[in-house]
Amino acid sequence: MKLPICNFDAKNAVLCPKCEKNVESGTITKADVDASIKLAQLAKSNQIIDKFTLYSCKEFNGNFVLSLAKNDIMIIRQSRTLYKLLQEQFKGKIWLVEDDENDKKFIEDLLFPTKILSINSVWVPGGVQKTKAVVSGKWTPKFPIDTNKVIQIVKNTRNLDIEIEFEEKRR
Repeated sequence: MKLPICNFDAKNAVLCPKCEKNVESGTITKADVDASIKLAQLAKSNQIIDKFTLYSCKEFNGNFVLSLAKNDIMIIRQSRTLYKLLQEQFKGKIWLVEDDENDKKFIEDLLFPTKILSINSVWVPGGVQKTKAVVSGKWTPKFPIDTNKVIQIVKNTRNLDIEIEFEEKRR
C-alpha cells in the first residue's frame, strides 16, 4: 500500500517526526492523514485494499475526494461491497478520482456512472473560465449524484466555475 504518510504511521495511527513536519508545512493535509489511517486499518483484513495507492484526500463540507491510482478506482467501481466498505469509514460521501488527471477527466470521475455528452470551457470577459458539462438524459429527484456537491468540489479543488446541464430540460 502506498500512502501520503509512512505505512508504519498509518497502521499505528501515530505520526513520525517526518510526517508531522509534512503536515505542519502543508505538504500533506489532515484529511490525507485520516484517509491513510482508515485505509491502513481496512487493509489489515482486506488484501485488495492493501494493494491500493492513495495519493491524496481532500475534504470539503463532509465530502471526501480520494485521489487513487486508476486501477484501484476500477476495482472499487466493480465491487459494490468494496465501495460500501470504504464509504462506511468516512463520515461523509466519498468521491473517487484519478491522480494527476485533467479537468475533463476529473469532472467525469465525479459524475460517474452518469454519461457525459460534453464538457466545454469558455473564457468570459475578465479572464474568467467557465466550464459546462452536459449530462445525458433529464434530471429527476432520483438522480444518484448531488450536482450541487459536484459544483462545489470542482470549485474548491480545481478553482473552476462549472455549470451542469441535462440533455433534456426540466419541464
